[in-house]
Amino acid sequence: MSTSSVDRPLQPGDRAPNIVLDAISREGKIALDDFRGRSPLLIGLFRGLHCAFCRRNVAAMAQLRPALGEKGVECLAVVNTPVERARLYFRYHPTPDLLAASDPERASHRAFGLREVGMDKVMGLRIHLPGELPEPMDPMAMDEFLNKKEGYEITEADQQMMASAKELLVGQFLIDRGGIVRWSFTEGLEDGPDITFKTPNPEELMSAASQVAH
Repeated sequence: MSTSSVDRPLQPGDRAPNIVLDAISREGKIALDDFRGRSPLLIGLFRGLHCAFCRRNVAAMAQLRPALGEKGVECLAVVNTPVERARLYFRYHPTPDLLAASDPERASHRAFGLREVGMDKVMGLRIHLPGELPEPMDPMAMDEFLNKKEGYEITEADQQMMASAKELLVGQFLIDRGGIVRWSFTEGLEDGPDITFKTPNPEELMSAASQVAH
């Protein structure tokens, strides 16, 4: 795969890189070039499945996939989880028809310009999820609480992914048939120490999908 990196998140008008990853939802590889000339693609670049918020992002993408599919847009969820661990998770938490790929090396994040954040800064955050958390928590406490609540068991493969001194931000990019980014959503820390983790606005995403479908 390409291991090149850019110093900022890709924006509408930028050319998306080709990346080649191990498929989770089937055998073999998935390459972004497979979609060029064939269909637009929404790619979501998430942290490992040990991240409870990222599991929610994957589930939200799976829920939107039928509506995006009606517009001819394919979906691909990329997680920083070793492929065998990821396949085990999706075996018990199926997401029908959602393509998923494994990228434990985080090369796709770097290729799309998603930056690394030091754990000292990450741990300074307090995540507010009304109805899911009893109080605002730092990200590690949030994951521990939600993993226990959901019965997600941390494996050695998960621990290896969690051992990094830095955390990657996540993002989603809508790419047209020609390989050009037409819409993007990237995680940011600009809301200060007390934040609510966010996902893309579905209406905004569907509007962008309507544009690339033509």
